[in-house]
Amino acid sequence: MARTALVSGGTRGIGEAISIALKLAGYNVAATYAGNDDKAAAFREAHGIAVFKWDVGDPKACEAGVAKVEAEVGPVDVLVNNAGITRDAMFHKLTFEKWQEVIRTNLDSMFTMTRPVIEGMRERNFGRIINITSINGQKGQMGQSNYSAAKAGVIGFTKALAQENARKGVTVNAIAPGYIGTEMVQAVPEKVLESIVAGIPVGRLGTAEEIAASVLFLAGDNAGFITGSTLTINGGQYLA
Repeated sequence: MARTALVSGGTRGIGEAISIALKLAGYNVAATYAGNDDKAAAFREAHGIAVFKWDVGDPKACEAGVAKVEAEVGPVDVLVNNAGITRDAMFHKLTFEKWQEVIRTNLDSMFTMTRPVIEGMRERNFGRIINITSINGQKGQMGQSNYSAAKAGVIGFTKALAQENARKGVTVNAIAPGYIGTEMVQAVPEKVLESIVAGIPVGRLGTAEEIAASVLFLAGDNAGFITGSTLTINGGQYLA
């Protein structure tokens, strides 16, 4: 029987590539999104992947949403915590609202999305939890104290949860992408993009498909001895 994968923020950017890769590999896939109904509908139509709309920072919405996914698609065997936002500002100009927004979506969601699925995974003695962190959670980034703090927290969460669930057949790993050629990155001014690429030893941006391939590996049976790890995918820009 095909396993079920749930991908948060799974209809755009890296999340879209992850959802598609899992679907092509034979998983039953459900993708969450926060607000762009038109994009989500087009994604569902193009790829035949079920989409569900809720706020990953809202514990009640996540509990209800996961229950709906499990009723309509199947018990969640693979959870990819991918949803994330940025609200960049230098710290001396950063508002608490912008701090809180990023922490809520990028870090609180580790709890709100994972808590509703963890007991089922433990009962079935199988689970794969893959958390998307960032190069900036490893090295920090000017103007991103909120984002860097949240993404560093994701790594700590991954290590702790991995230890708690290893004997239950549930692995928990993180992936830390560097600069990936998504719409958001491609939209920066040309000179800024050139300076970013100049700092990447392999000489190019990464692709969303490269991140998706890594998720696919960690989700599979052959990755059962890998847990608590952070897979760094950044073209050599930062060596963790």
